[in-house]
Amino acid sequence: MFVAQHLPIEAKHTKGNGQYGRLFFLPGSDGRARRISERFEGLEVINNDRQHNVYLGHVKVGDRQVDLGTVSTGMGCASLNIIVSELIMLGGRQFMRVGTAGSLLPETLRAGSLVIATGAVRDEGVSNRYVVSGYPAIGSLQLVEALEKAAMDMGLGERTFSGVVHTKESLYAVEFGHGPLKHQNHQYMAQLHGMRVLASDMETSHLFVLSDVHSNGVAPISQTVIPEKTIRSGAILAVIGDDAPYGSADVAKKTEDTAIDVAISAATDARLWA
Repeated sequence: MFVAQHLPIEAKHTKGNGQYGRLFFLPGSDGRARRISERFEGLEVINNDRQHNVYLGHVKVGDRQVDLGTVSTGMGCASLNIIVSELIMLGGRQFMRVGTAGSLLPETLRAGSLVIATGAVRDEGVSNRYVVSGYPAIGSLQLVEALEKAAMDMGLGERTFSGVVHTKESLYAVEFGHGPLKHQNHQYMAQLHGMRVLASDMETSHLFVLSDVHSNGVAPISQTVIPEKTIRSGAILAVIGDDAPYGSADVAKKTEDTAIDVAISAATDARLWA
């Protein structure tokens, strides 16, 4: 039996939603995890010395209950690798990152926008320990569609963008040009802009890769019930910076709260649990 070394939970805490398992929201901070959990009913909090506190609960849609959880991954792919790996080994199968990002297309995509990641540029080293460099980081179609539908149903279609994002491992070198490679990093980011990559974060690509490499279930498209060992992941990002690296704190909080609301709504999409 696997015993998690960095999370305060056991396999029983990942169960729920019949054969599908509890869906976990994955923000980068415990503060955002706590805000997500405020939307839960029947909240149970399991504290952790490292502040990877786990929040468990559910939401109800009519006579249907959807079992949910949330825990901070911490910042960056190295930390996410530990948290998500342990969740998977405990039986977790459904993951939705609720994060923040900076716009790579500030002329169009401003702070206050939302981005639903269909895939991610793997500009980080952790996933290279799992797969070859040409392997794509792709979100699960079912979660992408659920997030898009939730945003549209909430009247957010004009400020929500869906497409490829960029995941980096150094915020200050790549994003802000610190260090002797600043010109090289600036040129690289300009290339991403030219490729119309939407936004840049620090976790999404490895979440998608981890989900793929641990997912052993393969099924034809006619099969609506996902195979037992299939793992699905998606990501919605609150854009908190554009021309200015960081927008106002008020805009950031409101955008993060909107992303949380979209994620909760997407998790209740009946098509995920049919």
